[in-house]
Amino acid sequence: MADDKEQEPKQQAEGGAATPDPGATPRGEGTPQPQPKQKDKQKDKQKDKQKGKKPAEGQKPAPAEPEGPPPEPAPPPRLHEYYAQKVRPKLAQQFDLKNPHEIPKLVKIVLNVGMGDAPKNPKGLEAAVAELAAITGQQPVVTRAKKAIANFNLREGMAVGCSVTLRGARMYEFLDRFISIAVPRMRDFRGLPADSFDGRGNYTVGIKEQMIFPEIDYDKVEKIHGMDITLVTTAGRDDTAQALLRELGMPFRGESPVAVN
Repeated sequence: MADDKEQEPKQQAEGGAATPDPGATPRGEGTPQPQPKQKDKQKDKQKDKQKGKKPAEGQKPAPAEPEGPPPEPAPPPRLHEYYAQKVRPKLAQQFDLKNPHEIPKLVKIVLNVGMGDAPKNPKGLEAAVAELAAITGQQPVVTRAKKAIANFNLREGMAVGCSVTLRGARMYEFLDRFISIAVPRMRDFRGLPADSFDGRGNYTVGIKEQMIFPEIDYDKVEKIHGMDITLVTTAGRDDTAQALLRELGMPFRGESPVAVN
């Protein structure tokens, strides 16, 4: 009997793994795995709906649709309509221009303010920039010295003033306000000089005070300064450029201005 008991463990070691007990529970099946509840699944779905799907990497999110009706476009400037309807045919007839591209027109208006004491008085330059922005409705550009001049204590790159270039609708709106409102407010005004053309159809007029513009508040003005206003045209000649500005209502000295309706 003792020999039989000793032979059984030897047979198990030589034969490999022992035969499993049919009554024993297999490994991994004894502890049941917990299943997710239905309530948790519903909460996860609601969170996903609220968050929404994120856009894929590299793709821009879709723009939000504007609420309400689209904004109406701004009406064209009054002076531009007057130029297209009355000034163009009159100039073509006066100078016998058969090609419509030869009829002179305004290209741009440049306003330049020079501040010689800008390096010593930076607040004065900031005030001039703010005033020019209020007059034109466009942010000015600070102009800087292109080269150094020792006699004027000027170095290259120093701020010496500011300027604005107007085109399109803003150009016509500014010219309309300048002719009808600002020019009559000049002190001892007797008309603008007619000999300020440069020979290529461009007209420049100097203003001594910025107070003539109604956008300037008298109480907030720190220093009175002037500016140069240059009207650039496609005329190429002084006589056609002068006729263009005269028809637009520019009051030249010794002439009765044209009424713009």
